[in-house]
Amino acid sequence: MTTTAKPCYFKIMNEEEQAAFHNSNIKKELGFDELLNEIVFYIKSQPEKKYEISVGTDSAAEKNVRLVTAISILRKGNGGRYFWTKSKAIFCPTLQDRIYKETMQSITFMQELKSRLKDELGEEFFWPVRNATQTVAGGDNKISVHIDVGRKGPTRDLIDQVVGMVKGFGFEAVIKPDSFGAFVVADRHT
Repeated sequence: MTTTAKPCYFKIMNEEEQAAFHNSNIKKELGFDELLNEIVFYIKSQPEKKYEISVGTDSAAEKNVRLVTAISILRKGNGGRYFWTKSKAIFCPTLQDRIYKETMQSITFMQELKSRLKDELGEEFFWPVRNATQTVAGGDNKISVHIDVGRKGPTRDLIDQVVGMVKGFGFEAVIKPDSFGAFVVADRHT
């Protein structure tokens, strides 16, 4: 099923900007539709495999930051790919502001990505198909939001709030040390 081309926008600080995505193997900027095509092609090239899709955002420890959002697609047992995008500079005077903005950036992006992937890959990619007595297909693929907080360090007091935000939007929340999408992949480009 092919969808009509729609630009992807992140709303940050009342300013809309069209996202440009990057991948180290692709030597050009991608729009959201091109990113979506790359992800769908990657998944459809080996549809029998199981996939984990995560979105995580990181930024430098400064007051004026550029949020880096990374989209990781892991093919379980066979590596993966990732893409990233960087926002314009925004003002985050405190660590709490920065973590909240990073988390909302990831949630917002995951909402759009999941909606568009559902259109391309079908409902069964994300949710199991059941008959009256058992699961008959799909649902083994996993999506999650990776948050740059952990039980050690200054972000430990923010865990409950940001995990609650992510779960409130219906996504699985992953924190350090397992949230590689935020503190490893996105951090590489901050």
